[in-house]
Amino acid sequence: MKNSIIIDKMLREDWEQVREIYLEGIASGNATFQKKAPSWEEWNHSHILDCRIVARSDAQVLGWAALSPVSSRCVYAGVAEVSIYVGEINKGKGIGSELLKSLIEISEQHGFWMLQSGIFPENVSSLRLHNKYGFREVGRRERIGKMNGVWRDVVLLERRSKVQGIN
Repeated sequence: MKNSIIIDKMLREDWEQVREIYLEGIASGNATFQKKAPSWEEWNHSHILDCRIVARSDAQVLGWAALSPVSSRCVYAGVAEVSIYVGEINKGKGIGSELLKSLIEISEQHGFWMLQSGIFPENVSSLRLHNKYGFREVGRRERIGKMNGVWRDVVLLERRSKVQGIN
């Protein structure tokens, strides 16, 4: 019998597994410009408390998703940046889809009207996943950052909430 996967609130106790999955994303070279994972304190401070989730099977975290504020200005209080990571051995199993669908629902319950994401164009699976859930390409930042001596582009995506009525 296959263990069931549940989407659950991310807890402080999940951090080591969340961090390991984040490190796998960093190592892939196509998930983030980051070179190392932050400490729990840094990560905790920069992500919205009510919008952090994990996909878990029993005690194992298979993937995670969270929102970060895009600005401290009050007019942007309903706009957030998406982070979504799935462990390498769990890719292609629909976990990213469940996480993103749940994150969108949670974001709307907490008054977010726009989610945005910046994705390397080489990360085709992430671009497809975001498109599946209503994100649209709004631009491309060419040669926005240098990673390992190579200039990289980032595709900018956004999703307007239908629930919040401004799509």
